Amino acid sequence: MSDTEMLEDGQVETPVVRHEGRPIESRFLYVDVAAARAKQLRKGAKVRLDAGAARAVKPERLAMEEVNQRLVEWDLPEFQVLVEKR
Repeated sequence: MSDTEMLEDGQVETPVVRHEGRPIESRFLYVDVAAARAKQLRKGAKVRLDAGAARAVKPERLAMEEVNQRLVEWDLPEFQVLVEKR
């Protein structure tokens, strides 16, 4: 089936829709995003790679591949400039 898959008990599985993450242009941001995703994977998060693409065993490698394939959504917090008055 293209959009859904049949489960063993005959029920139809609802597909998971993921939005493509934004590209990461900074290698420092790439490291931060991949490290945060690796931490999620170590805590038991589900791998987002296809079964054939998940060759790596270490969560860090899996996280880097997920970031490379833009399967990880990320966002930067809004920064405020604080001026100290004396």
